[in-house]
Amino acid sequence: MSSHRFYLPPEQWLNTTPQLNASDTHHCTHVLRLKIGDEVLLFDGRGCEASAILQDLTKSKGGHVSLKIGAPRNTPPPQCQITLAQAIPKAKNMDLIIQKAVELRASRIIPLLSERTVVRYDGKVDAEHKRDRWQSIALEACKQSGQNWLPHVETPCKLDDFFAATDKNHLLLIASLQGDTQSIKEILAKTITLQDQIPSHITVMIGPEGDFTPIEDAMAKSVGYQGTHLGPIILRTETAALYCLSVLAHELY
Repeated sequence: MSSHRFYLPPEQWLNTTPQLNASDTHHCTHVLRLKIGDEVLLFDGRGCEASAILQDLTKSKGGHVSLKIGAPRNTPPPQCQITLAQAIPKAKNMDLIIQKAVELRASRIIPLLSERTVVRYDGKVDAEHKRDRWQSIALEACKQSGQNWLPHVETPCKLDDFFAATDKNHLLLIASLQGDTQSIKEILAKTITLQDQIPSHITVMIGPEGDFTPIEDAMAKSVGYQGTHLGPIILRTETAALYCLSVLAHELY
């Protein structure tokens, strides 16, 4: 089976002659130098994967790669949908968090703008541009890791808007250095005992450098978030995100 994976949007699978997009066409023909008859793997980001044969290709500018898709194979969605609500860190640490969140089976990623978030955006267009870039990073992580479910990356939002949209049917967690906290394992165990099943949705909030402010922490807890500690060592924000997702993956899967 080929190790070369390409994303083919769901609507393309219905075409009689599906084609790769321009970027993947260039990668296929000029970087990998694949030929007609070679096999690749396709996935649609919604759990479907299939082998495909390169049926036709051109290498010229504006070239194309046409595919013949084999029998699809379906990957069931995660039993528990995990949303990572991550306060945007400095530099390119968010890129790393997005990439690793995909590998650790996050289903949705919500970048947060908190009081201590250093990064700011110049209007909606700038924020949408950043979201598109992060979505591309998530897609590349799916290709590399073999993940067939593509997480959705939301547009960066302020905490007030985030809290207003809280779904209290989710298990809500906030990594916190303040007040009364429990470990993720303890909270999960109590939830599973009460519900007699694992939660179907979990949202976990991770603060920026310096953590959420006491007021933000209190706001989160007022809408149902439970404070969770990450052990005796104070972790960097990117480490905290990966720690929480790793513990959840270990306990749930």
